[in-house]
Amino acid sequence: MKLLSRKVTCNSHGQNSSYFLGWQEYEKNPYDENKNPTGIIQMGLAENQLSFDLLELWLAKNPDAAGFKKDGESLFRELALFQDYNGLPAFKKALVEFMAEIRGNKVTFDENKIVLTAGATSANETLMFCLANPGEAFLVPTPYYPGFDRDLKWRTGVEIVPIQCTSFNDFQITSSALEQAYKEAQKRNRTVKGVLVTNPSNPLGTTMTRSELNLLVNFISEKEIHLISDEIYSGTVFGSPEFVSIIEVLKDRKCEDIEVYNRVHIVYSLSKDLGLPGFRVGAIYSNDDMVVAAATKMSSFGLVSSQTQYLLSEMLSDKKFTKNYIMENQKRLKLRHKKLVSGLESAGISCLKSNASLFCWVDMRHLLTSTTFEAEMELWKQIVYDVKLNISPGSSCHCTEPGWFRVCFANMSEKTLNLAMERLKVFVQSMNGSNNLSQYQSTKNSRRKSLTKWVFRLSFHDRQLEER
Repeated sequence: MKLLSRKVTCNSHGQNSSYFLGWQEYEKNPYDENKNPTGIIQMGLAENQLSFDLLELWLAKNPDAAGFKKDGESLFRELALFQDYNGLPAFKKALVEFMAEIRGNKVTFDENKIVLTAGATSANETLMFCLANPGEAFLVPTPYYPGFDRDLKWRTGVEIVPIQCTSFNDFQITSSALEQAYKEAQKRNRTVKGVLVTNPSNPLGTTMTRSELNLLVNFISEKEIHLISDEIYSGTVFGSPEFVSIIEVLKDRKCEDIEVYNRVHIVYSLSKDLGLPGFRVGAIYSNDDMVVAAATKMSSFGLVSSQTQYLLSEMLSDKKFTKNYIMENQKRLKLRHKKLVSGLESAGISCLKSNASLFCWVDMRHLLTSTTFEAEMELWKQIVYDVKLNISPGSSCHCTEPGWFRVCFANMSEKTLNLAMERLKVFVQSMNGSNNLSQYQSTKNSRRKSLTKWVFRLSFHDRQLEER
């Protein structure tokens, strides 16, 4: 152990979160319609698998792009050799045009202000390295994506101070919550370098209101700090209100020539909108030349392959395809979202009204045995082991209220979703005493005991850290 670094030996990666632990349990017993029909159904993975056929159809119609050819001539050697880490100009141009199209072309983006990264994970971490020093803090509204505890903190040494949002106003950010979080950071002797938000929200599945976005601009202007808007779900908005990017708010306020304009940064990715997380395509957009220059240098540690850039530059440059894809994908997400909500309602479960993303923020507070996070963990344990559904507990998202869960709906077939809802319905009925089914009696095997002990310990440890 003495021969290894502190980074290797410390337990600050966040992998021990119940969010990741649920994945581990799924991988031990994954559902398969034919091979393992009683296995765990993965509902903790925010993947968009609803529009693969559209992508595959485009590839079939464009064999030269998939074969790395241009006008019938092979580009293999050119793409296989060293590439400047600034990225392929054709891809950067296609990407910023796609970003504008998703936003209804109400805003435009300068391809010279975009930095390519290996996914949004890399983009967020790179911005932490650019904007903050170890020990300094970013304010993040709760509930937030559990991976931020890893992405923002692990290698950078940056701290997260939660902006406590509640169900009282559907978890919207308020001025008082922002001020309270800022004061809490000061109590911890942490210099606040900025605020990070996800819009649309992960895990809420909602778009931020203009009033919230204006509130954030006012706040960072007053405090002279940064704002990062993670907009990787911007193309998944399927209902009203429509998505409003922070860049649109800045332009409406005519902030282009004001200093605050350089302190707002956007993170984007093709992982959710195009359903291509395995391609590892992310981006940082910033109006600060120094941030762009530094982030570009850092991107050499996590480049997007030239082959990927070429293929996607061809795809995204096909405007007929992108227009149809965006419209059809949003239509399919809306239908699948409606299917999940209907299934939950049939089981007597409601969720936060949402209009975007690949999941719902589900309210199971009425199923808790007590209003505690211990009860939430016990319910989650039953759902994972007895109902055989992997969902994400609200405590893993740092929600302040026990009983909320994130449930994904776009990473499975409709048939699998129907099965998941049927399992959940039977479980709720058994809890209500209308069906005394033995398979839902709490089993006290050693594996589940160790799971509970581990998650409780982690949950308490995390909350103790937040209270300091």
